[in-house]
Amino acid sequence: MAVCSVVPYGQLTIELLFNNGFLEAQMTYLSRFLRATVLASSLCTTAIAQDFTLVMHHFLPPVANAHKVMLAPWAQRIQDQSDGRIAIEIAPAMAMGGKPPELYGQVRDGTADIVWTVLGYTPGVFPRSEVFELPLVHAGSATATTIALNNSLDLLAEDFNDVHVVFLHAHDGNLIHSARHPVRGFDDVAGTKLRTPGRTGAWVIEAMGAEPVAMPVPALPEAMSKGVVDGALTTFEIVPALRLQDLNKATTELPNGDRFGTATFMLAMNKDAYAALPDDLKAVIDANSRANIAAEIGAMWEGFEASGIAALEAAGVESIVLSEEEAAQFNAANETVVQRWVDEVTANGIDGAGLLDAARAAIAAASDSN
Repeated sequence: MAVCSVVPYGQLTIELLFNNGFLEAQMTYLSRFLRATVLASSLCTTAIAQDFTLVMHHFLPPVANAHKVMLAPWAQRIQDQSDGRIAIEIAPAMAMGGKPPELYGQVRDGTADIVWTVLGYTPGVFPRSEVFELPLVHAGSATATTIALNNSLDLLAEDFNDVHVVFLHAHDGNLIHSARHPVRGFDDVAGTKLRTPGRTGAWVIEAMGAEPVAMPVPALPEAMSKGVVDGALTTFEIVPALRLQDLNKATTELPNGDRFGTATFMLAMNKDAYAALPDDLKAVIDANSRANIAAEIGAMWEGFEASGIAALEAAGVESIVLSEEEAAQFNAANETVVQRWVDEVTANGIDGAGLLDAARAAIAAASDSN
């Protein structure tokens, strides 16, 4: 690994590293309030001639699994398979400026060439795709739901008219993280404040009798430590990156590996940036997109859970798995969430019942094939 250049910008230092053939920006923040408004592009050259340099923006730090295991290797694969004609520079942790809910607008409008974001950060923009987030639809398998999402893009196409979808994926699903009072049954949740990953997650929390607090996941540690929330709906996967093992008292899961719904994510490319590529380079992107990569991405996210579970166990955080009897009340509440979604999208002219049946069938088919 060789340092190409270090470029100061106010109180932000961007250090560009050439690591195994791709560029990576490492940021040292001397002020937590500073937003970087410059990119690392064109600051460093390599020995490989590049026809296209694309900038990818996302919201998590470089230590997160999403960056180091999924996004950076994907970018490297594109560079390798294009014989160096495509270079992808990654700007993690919102280094290009803005807040996580702005990522979709950035790729739509061309501020970024590629973004990785959570669909739930922009409520109402992806109404069809929400069906895969719902409890009792997502069955606790990131692989099955990720395959189903990418196999269902024709059904979801109107959600993505303004961007080029590289792939969609889910994580393994949400469980309850408790910073104060362990949740051992349905009545323990009432009156608490829980972070939600999106609006369907907010409905799950409301159906439990709790208060949802919407925030991007990077804000969760501070919110938990300051008592802004009593806990959260999120995954095991994110625990090490945010050090939630230092904040949690307990986690609560449904039995048989089921979860309280999931979050859906998108790696998307600006439509003009994709259209500008010649056909042979489009083919490189396409070979690493959608159904061609869905099983790999889903399995990756299932594997990410292990490090979070290990971190919680090492910290002595209590793990609670509800009995079938205890879970019945939660599942009854979750049924109302599913019906709420159907009713709302149907009122907006979308065939909610049809999408619900199609999503369940797609997940079942993906589960049978793996």
